[in-house]
Amino acid sequence: MTEKEKMLRGELYRASDPQLAAEHKRSLRLCKEYNDADPEDDANLDRIIRELVNVEGKTITVKQPVRFDYGSNTYFGDGDYINYGLMVLDVCEVRIGDDVLVGPGVQIITATHPVDAAERARGLEYGKPVSIGDHVWLGAGVIICPGVTIGENTTIGAGSVVTKDIPANCVAVGNPCRVIKKP
Repeated sequence: MTEKEKMLRGELYRASDPQLAAEHKRSLRLCKEYNDADPEDDANLDRIIRELVNVEGKTITVKQPVRFDYGSNTYFGDGDYINYGLMVLDVCEVRIGDDVLVGPGVQIITATHPVDAAERARGLEYGKPVSIGDHVWLGAGVIICPGVTIGENTTIGAGSVVTKDIPANCVAVGNPCRVIKKP
């Protein structure tokens, strides 16, 4: 099994693997191209973002700048609006539903490390996928930790650190993020 296959399965892998290093450099190049592009050239921005990540819908708005570990493991739905400064560490799959609003400075993290110091010293890491449902609003500065699922129609308050799954149809805030309002 390749290091990439291990990575995508959420198993321990080596990020220094040549294939992964090349794919990471591809992402860095495309992020730079996107971030340096004329913000008024919508066609070019759309072309670059669709080369960098998977856009499964007709429309998406992504404000510059962005940072992705790989990009190829991130999937956006239709009608998503991504404000300034999104950072996605997508060593595992990141699925973002339709009509999702992402505030400025949001971080979506799938990458993590073993708690065992000896495993970390051997250069091993792993990831856990993140899933965000349709019609979610992530406020400014939200951090979504590895392995989290956020249900549809949910609002996550600004500055929240989401360490556990959040159900559909609610408002959740805080560090750690917790549900404060249900329908």
